[in-house]
Amino acid sequence: MTRDYTDAEVMITLCARLLEDQKIAFIGFGMPQVVAMLAQRLHAPQLVQVFEFGAIGPTPLTPFVRNTMGGSANCYRSLAWTNMNTIFAQAQLGLVDYGVLGATQVDLYGNVNSTMLGEDYARPKRRFPGSGGANEVTSYCWKTIIVMMHEARRFVPRVDFITSPGYLDGTPGARERAGLPAGTGPWRVVTSKALFGFDDATKKLTLTGVLEGLTPEAVLEGMEMKPLIAERVELLAPPTSEELRILREEIDPARTITGRGAK
Repeated sequence: MTRDYTDAEVMITLCARLLEDQKIAFIGFGMPQVVAMLAQRLHAPQLVQVFEFGAIGPTPLTPFVRNTMGGSANCYRSLAWTNMNTIFAQAQLGLVDYGVLGATQVDLYGNVNSTMLGEDYARPKRRFPGSGGANEVTSYCWKTIIVMMHEARRFVPRVDFITSPGYLDGTPGARERAGLPAGTGPWRVVTSKALFGFDDATKKLTLTGVLEGLTPEAVLEGMEMKPLIAERVELLAPPTSEELRILREEIDPARTITGRGAK
């Protein structure tokens, strides 16, 4: 089956559709920035983005320029410019509805690794940029959305390093025992093939939707960690022509983010 979109475009559009208008979203670095821009231009013009370094409510200029989280274009028309402590304090107070993060690994209980691969922190097999504000996002935002490329190796029974806490070991009250507010934590995992949620009772990762043309079996193939499968798995519509137009012509014409992943 031929298609006219990349893996990155699938992730971005599926994630953007989850963000609601007139809500506050803590936006991570890279792909989450493009997600928020698309949501603002399509259905959530009053989405309030917040960045960990202090900017509140920007309307980022386009085209998107990679590696400019704190650049003037990305912070254009911010409602306020505070500081890192203020942003995290607002999240702790329960004022941030969504968090949007990238990830290297995720495990059965939604714990996120974006720090390293391997067993030895001092001598990892590979080191990544790490936390930034990612710990605080999953710790304090009401609903955290994790967006990552769909590769079996990224879904593991236990992450190599907990950069951002999910439901920890999955036992009842695990987050609360760790000092995290009740009702917060990972909400959705968005990939280039599927959408996952978390079971209310067990807190286990649960397959809830697959991209049109795929099956749950195809999506879960090769995973060492086996998520639950929802009773009803939704078929997810691929990116629309309008979503692709905005991404390609307005937000990321250089294809620095949207070009990732083969068509």
